[in-house]
Amino acid sequence: MPTSLHLPADAPSQLLPARELMAFTLASHIILVPLGVAFPFITLVMHHRGLRRKDPAALLLARRWSAVMAVQFALGIVTGTVLSFEFGLLWPGLMGRWGDVFGIGFGVEAWAFFLEAVLIAIYLYGWRRLKPRTHFLLGLPLPFAALLGAFGILAANSWMNTPQGFSLDSEGDPVDVDVWKAIFTPMFGPQYWHFVVAMIITAGFVVAGVYAVGWLRGRRDHYHRLGFAVPFTIAAVATPVQFVLGDSIARSVFHKQPVKFAAMEIVWKTDTRVPEYLFGRLQEDGSVKGGIKIPLLDSILAGFSPDTEVVGLTSVPADQRPTALQATIAHWAFDLMVVIGSALVLLALWYGFVWLRHRRLPASRWFYRSAACAGVASVVAVECGWIATEVGRQPWIVYQNMRVAEAVTSTRSTTLWIMLAVVIVVYVFLFGSFLVILLKMRTRWRLADGQRAAGGTVHPPEGDIPYGPRVPLPAADVPSSGGAGGDRP
Repeated sequence: MPTSLHLPADAPSQLLPARELMAFTLASHIILVPLGVAFPFITLVMHHRGLRRKDPAALLLARRWSAVMAVQFALGIVTGTVLSFEFGLLWPGLMGRWGDVFGIGFGVEAWAFFLEAVLIAIYLYGWRRLKPRTHFLLGLPLPFAALLGAFGILAANSWMNTPQGFSLDSEGDPVDVDVWKAIFTPMFGPQYWHFVVAMIITAGFVVAGVYAVGWLRGRRDHYHRLGFAVPFTIAAVATPVQFVLGDSIARSVFHKQPVKFAAMEIVWKTDTRVPEYLFGRLQEDGSVKGGIKIPLLDSILAGFSPDTEVVGLTSVPADQRPTALQATIAHWAFDLMVVIGSALVLLALWYGFVWLRHRRLPASRWFYRSAACAGVASVVAVECGWIATEVGRQPWIVYQNMRVAEAVTSTRSTTLWIMLAVVIVVYVFLFGSFLVILLKMRTRWRLADGQRAAGGTVHPPEGDIPYGPRVPLPAADVPSSGGAGGDRP
């Protein structure tokens, strides 16, 4: 998970390509994570609505979303597997020394991955083959399997940020591992719930954004209104909650990782009455260039008082803190995440105001333009959150216990650069294929909807599943038993 664009002078040559390879694969994989974690929940909410209100449009949306969920999951398997291999291949020092302490998180994530694969297969197969209530009940474990996977990954990451649950022997190796303490670290709770709600918000806005574009293009029937309203409502309800959780995790970082907090807020010297900078750039001498300075605000946000003391970067030696460039990167990522989150809160309030006052969806084109952009913006916010988390922790891969340079592989840097180039090419192909498949599915569904609207008999493209029972062929398409070859299999 370590990412950076700046290295100390004595860093091994493998460090930069290893970081960039890990950064690229993680940034690519995390685009899929919101759909993997939260999309099953949104799909089941739509499924429940269809059953409760006997709404065929809601059931059709849920069935189609389940197909998208399966395609996304298949791609997530590939990108997630690459990441799991990279931990061992790129960071053998980390896994070799600390794997026995925090590796259980990866084990939990692997089991959750397999469980989710089985449940998705059952859910897909169950359409039109199981009783409606039975099918829905079999789908209910899906969101919990997704949350279990997130539990494993966040347990590992929060341990890297606030390691505990072990003792060190005379050679500096961990012994006397306490599994429960290693899982439930001080940062686990704030990180986990902040991450889960972020996934719900992102998945909701991404899905709703598709139908917001449809609304702007004139598709305003019940099917498209429902496809927009359900995921957007879920995201809109979760957005103010995330604002509170974001404040909570920032305070946890302030208390548990003060140097990372100093990097995220570009605080150079420990002091009280510290100002807040919006998008400033920290210089090597500790000055801040550019940005908007708001006096006292950083101390007030950290401890509800201008007299709150904020630890600065110079509180530790230079080799134990992020560089000025790293601090600036973490600061910009943090600020951008906060700005996007604030804009999404305003969008949610707009939606809620119109709904509570008029009991209808907003009619403004600007609202739907904003909603169409909200999905992309929320993905950017998720990326920024991970950048702030990982870059702000530098130079530590295990906070205050192991530096990133100590964990990196001894593989030649040239080989790692070649691996990065190959991975980029493969990922471009994979994500391009994913997009092509989604567009083809959309085209088939529109054709089917058009034929249905015209009153023709149509066989829905999502009705059949490979290796499952087929819908009976129309009589005109069934070969007669007589004539040449009529008795052939």
